[in-house]
Amino acid sequence: MHERPQALFAMTAANLPHVFPSDVLARLREAVDIDPELVAEDFADPRVREVLARTEILVTGWGCPRIDTAVLDAAPRLRAVLHSAGSVKGFATPGIWQRGIAVSSAADVNALPVAEYTLAMILLAGKDVFVARERLRTSRTHPGWGIVPGIGNHGRRVGVIGASRIGRRVLELLRPFDLVPVLADPYVDERRAAELGVPLVALDDLLRGSDIVTLHAPETPETRHLLGRRELALMPDGAVLVNTARGGLVDHNALVEELRTGRLSAILDVTDPEPLPADSPLHDLPNAFVTPHLAGSQGNELARLGATVAEEAERLAAGGAPAYPVDLAALEHGA
Repeated sequence: MHERPQALFAMTAANLPHVFPSDVLARLREAVDIDPELVAEDFADPRVREVLARTEILVTGWGCPRIDTAVLDAAPRLRAVLHSAGSVKGFATPGIWQRGIAVSSAADVNALPVAEYTLAMILLAGKDVFVARERLRTSRTHPGWGIVPGIGNHGRRVGVIGASRIGRRVLELLRPFDLVPVLADPYVDERRAAELGVPLVALDDLLRGSDIVTLHAPETPETRHLLGRRELALMPDGAVLVNTARGGLVDHNALVEELRTGRLSAILDVTDPEPLPADSPLHDLPNAFVTPHLAGSQGNELARLGATVAEEAERLAAGGAPAYPVDLAALEHGA
C-alpha cells in the first residue's frame, strides 16, 4: 500500500462532525492520514504547527484561519487546499496559488440547495403564496372559492441576475416549468447565453420585464447596492425580488421604501446587515418574507460537502488533479 499523504483539518471544530459524519470521515481517512481530534482553529497553536510542518493537504471549512505567508512558510510540503464549503475568499491569499498549491472548493455542491430553495420560492411567489398567507392570517377569513386573477406560473417571466454556479443551476431547474427566464450578467456573452439556453439582456431591461427577479451575483465593490432606488423603481408593479446571494447587493433602505408602498414583494434569505436588527421593518412588512440564511447547505446536506472533499482527496492520493479547482483569476469577480 502507498503511504497516505499527511492532512490537517482547518475549520471551526464544532462543524467538523456535521460536515464529516462517521462514514464520510472514514472515507477521507482511507485516502489521507488525518487526525479528527486535531483541528486548526488557530495556526499559531504549537500542536498545529508541529503537524503543519509535514502537512501535504489542508482540509478547510467554515472558520478556517487566514492562510498567509507565515502559514505557508510553516507548511513547506503543502500541495493542496480542499475546502469543504463555498468561497475561499475569506481565508485564501494569492501566495497559495503563487506557490503552485492546488485549491479545490465544494462550491458547486453547495450551490445545489441554494438553487433548490430559489426554485421553490419562485414557484410559490408565482402563486402569491406568501402575500396570500399574510392576508389570511390577518383577516382569519377565507376569501371564498373562485378565480384569483394575476397569479400563476404559466408564462411567468423570471429574471436571473448572475450566471454563477447557483444562477446556472437555477436556470437548469427552471427548464421543466412553463416559465420564461432571461439572464443579465456582464461576464457572459451571447454565445455562452445560448449554451445556457436563455436570452441575454441588459440589467435594466431584465428589471423592467420580469415578474420575478432572482439575484445570484457575487458581492464585490462593483456590485454593492447593485439594486438601488433607481433599479427597484424599474421593476413592474406586483413583481417579486428573491435574494439568496448577499444582502449587500440590495439597498435595503430603498427596498423598504418600495415594500411600504405595497408595489413589490421580497423574499430574502440574506440581508444587510446580517442578522437583521430586531427593529428592522423587514420583520413586520407583510410583503417581505425573510429567512435566516438557510438556503445553503444545512442539516443532512452538509455531509455532501464533506463527501466532495473526500472524493478530491482520493483523486490527489491517486496522483490525479482536483475536479473542482479554484482559479485565482476567477476570485476577482467571484463570491
